Amino acid sequence: MMFRATDITRQIGLGTLTARAVLAETEARLRQHDAQLNCFTATTFERAHREAAAIDALRASGKPLPPLAGVPYAVKNLFDIEGVVTLCGGKVNENNAPATADAELVARMRDAGAILIGALNMDEHAYGFTTENTHYGTTRNPHDRSRIAGGSSGGSAAAVASGMVPLTLGSDTNGSIRVPASLCGIFGLKPTYARLPRTGTFPFVHSFDHLGVFASSVTDLAAAYDVMQGPDVHDHACAQRAAEPVSAVIGTWSGMRVAVLGGWFHEWAGDAARKAVADAARVLDARATVELKGAEAARSAAFIIGGAEGGALHHKRLLTDYDNHEPLSRDRLVAGSLIPATWTIQAQRIRRQVYLEALALFGQFDLLIAPATPVQAPLIGTENLVINGRSVPARPSMGLLTQPISCIGLPVCTPPLWPAIGAQGAADLPIGVQLIAAPWREDLCLAAARALEIAGVAVCREPGLS
Repeated sequence: MMFRATDITRQIGLGTLTARAVLAETEARLRQHDAQLNCFTATTFERAHREAAAIDALRASGKPLPPLAGVPYAVKNLFDIEGVVTLCGGKVNENNAPATADAELVARMRDAGAILIGALNMDEHAYGFTTENTHYGTTRNPHDRSRIAGGSSGGSAAAVASGMVPLTLGSDTNGSIRVPASLCGIFGLKPTYARLPRTGTFPFVHSFDHLGVFASSVTDLAAAYDVMQGPDVHDHACAQRAAEPVSAVIGTWSGMRVAVLGGWFHEWAGDAARKAVADAARVLDARATVELKGAEAARSAAFIIGGAEGGALHHKRLLTDYDNHEPLSRDRLVAGSLIPATWTIQAQRIRRQVYLEALALFGQFDLLIAPATPVQAPLIGTENLVINGRSVPARPSMGLLTQPISCIGLPVCTPPLWPAIGAQGAADLPIGVQLIAAPWREDLCLAAARALEIAGVAVCREPGLS
């Protein structure tokens, strides 16, 4: 049975549950399921036992408990964890010194009483959509272990979907929260670019890197997001905005102006994705279909900027340690390092133009709905996808619908839907939709997701794991 973060904190506060009992159950779940799914690359149970004991001592003292007291969670292995080597999915990082301090968001979760139990598998250097990691193995989808979990935050999504932990942290540069949330059937939140600080995380593309959270309910998603908000002087890209809590407003969806994104987002959506969008649009009373005409250009700009920045970041080590890099991404990074500066300048101009086009849409609508992935989870090892009669390479094409949105930094919540249709044995698999709002309006994304959850349209189903 999945256990929810907010239920844990409530029961610990009432004294009907202890943090140590929750941790013991978490360890048992991990032992039972991770050998099948390959979510974790490291565990931190020694630290977790200290943190759980501290929560129980605080409860016994009668003092107020922090908002996530006793909640187990884990993080994508690009977050620094004190005393643990930050792998970022790469064998080339194995001999690095362990981190000397927690990443800023790990520290904020710690201060909120959450209990860290480990680091999670991912595509190397966050460059991928499948978590088929050559060095650390493939993370499998809890709903069908022959299929991918998505990526690059595949371990983060599968760990929540399997019920091993109620919360995980991930990153999203081109869709790395939204794609695995969609394929694993859980809720994911990619906030506005620069909303959450990236201090203490391994970068991929500074222009696009977002940090966010996975959960099995909107309430849990909002609770984790709230404790992580706030400025950080060490991340110069982080907006110097005060925290704007959303937990109290996620149940207040009403009277919003909603539209469905057509054009590119319809063209590259398969039947299941289109059905999921239609189901969400019906509940949210979307009365119009609009286009983001620059979506394809934004995706092209994202490839250029991402390739150039990622290639520059890894160029020196690719020259000296090429063979230890992930075969699925290293040649793309080498090619990216050769992109002319004039191309990246033009790509940034296109990015700005599409951003302004999106803001104009938000002058008319409060929320936009789009599919999160073109299809449900493909089989592990799939090389090509057929989308509406067109064959495209599978790995990069899982981000067809997410890249245009992260390129312009908009906040998105991805709830899981179950359209009960699909090709190649995927009819019983989930697929997500993107609920997209104007910058800094995460409250609207989450409120819309909560409305879908209340209506029973968005739901996290328990996988049939033994």
